[in-house]
Amino acid sequence: PSPEAGQRLAYSTDSFVVTPHFFPGGDIGRLAVCGTVNDVATSGATPLYLTCAFILEEGFPLDDLRRICASMASAAKEAGVRIVTGDTKVVNRGHGDGIFINTSGVGTLAPGINLGGAQCRPGDKVLVQTPVYNCFFSSIRNNGCQAVECPLIPCEGTYRMDFDALATAAADPGARLLLLCNPHNPAGRAWTAEELTTLGEICHANGVRVVSDEIHCELVFAPARHIPFASLPGEASDEAIVCISPSKAFNIAGLQIANIVCPDPEVRAAVDRAINDNEVCDVNPFGVAATVAAYNHGEEWLAQLIDYIHANYEFMADYCRRHLPELPLARLEATYLVWMDCRRLAMTSESIEQQLLSDSALWLNAGTMYGAAGEGYMRWNIATQRSVLAEALERFRKWARQRL
Repeated sequence: PSPEAGQRLAYSTDSFVVTPHFFPGGDIGRLAVCGTVNDVATSGATPLYLTCAFILEEGFPLDDLRRICASMASAAKEAGVRIVTGDTKVVNRGHGDGIFINTSGVGTLAPGINLGGAQCRPGDKVLVQTPVYNCFFSSIRNNGCQAVECPLIPCEGTYRMDFDALATAAADPGARLLLLCNPHNPAGRAWTAEELTTLGEICHANGVRVVSDEIHCELVFAPARHIPFASLPGEASDEAIVCISPSKAFNIAGLQIANIVCPDPEVRAAVDRAINDNEVCDVNPFGVAATVAAYNHGEEWLAQLIDYIHANYEFMADYCRRHLPELPLARLEATYLVWMDCRRLAMTSESIEQQLLSDSALWLNAGTMYGAAGEGYMRWNIATQRSVLAEALERFRKWARQRL
């Protein structure tokens, strides 16, 4: 069928070079069709037509070519698309790899999807609640956007959100997005439903979308609870993008696997497009297997891990109360990251990091990695054996006592 009058088209092109040409589960022809259909679909369009061009090396077996063509026809039928035109060229023997395939795909765009450059606007403002995970800043910067810090307020051994500052920042016409850390790294907060609801209301009222990083969601200590942002009532949660992963709780970050939850189909299509554009669309098959195993069979292990990490925190808190009362810790409700107030040392966070490493072979993270609000603070990672933590605390105590 032809596109209806007024329908907008999406176009994608790709090339496929694969050795061997046939492999378990498919071949270069099926891969070409499925890959191009996927490119069109993830742009938010309905795939309709494909074109195909073969570059054949002289002497390529005709039976293999017939088999590849039949496979492409079968894959196209399964995907509901038509291969409408094509071309063939032949190169001299020894100047190719048997067969190269170039495909293009055409589809019709769904309403509300815009693939134009206007959707990527360098200079847009992204709100972050500092101190906050350092890679938020690099991600914002790498996309040509501007980070706007809305510092959390230190309060009675923990932190709370500054809703007045957040409302002011969100009201800026240039503000497009808020990156939420839930639970919060490095402040150790498990945000309450009331806090998250208020944040969502402020963002929705100002047209600011929430992207909630919930990678530490399993690592929460009673009586605190993790509240998924998408579980909240109201339009803000419907518009949100939630990012989760088993990598922190189950220590499988090396497998590079994560999940993105996005209720809005148009936004989900844009996320899919961005993932493909940035070449992070392919998942590690071992990561998929590990995720299934962790979520289906890891509950008892995770419960023991949470108890052990919380006991590490209690051990550290008791040690610091007795030996380093001048350097208080933030109360830890979630994560395995402890935030220490080192301002009494009268040194910059960066200097503390460098001197600890050189003098005591102890490496802590400087608070300024997490925004200007982290100056004078240090971040500890306590997801380790208690004996290692005890040794680290003793080294730190000896170093700090010479400077207090």
